[in-house]
Amino acid sequence: MVLKAFFTDKDINKIEGIDSRANKNLAYIISDYAHERWAAGRELNPLMWRLVGPFIDDKLFEDIKRLFDDGKLTDRKAGALAIAASNYPAAKALLNKYPELETAIANKNLSWDTLTGQ
Repeated sequence: MVLKAFFTDKDINKIEGIDSRANKNLAYIISDYAHERWAAGRELNPLMWRLVGPFIDDKLFEDIKRLFDDGKLTDRKAGALAIAASNYPAAKALLNKYPELETAIANKNLSWDTLTGQ
C-alpha cells in the first residue's frame, strides 16, 4: 500500500501509522523503486526516504549519498532527515558536513512535515 501511494503520487501523510509501517524489506523495495525512477529520469517523492532512514546500511547509504550529490535542496533535506533517524556511522559523518541541516533538524525547523510544506 505504501509503495502504491508513492507510485500514484498520493499524500502518504494520510496513511495512518505510516512510520510504524517502515521495515527493512520496505526500505529495500523503496530503494529499488528509486533506482527505476532515476533510470527513467523521473522525480522522486522526497517523503519516501522517511521510511528508509532507520534502516540505512551500505546499500541504502549509496542512495542517500545520491540525494546529496545529485539532488535538489529538497532531496538533500530528505536525505538529512533520513540520516537523523539512522545510526549508520557513515551517514552521520555525511550529515556532519551539512551543519545548517543538522541545526535545522535539531531546532525542529526541518521535519518531514515542513519538508513538503504541510
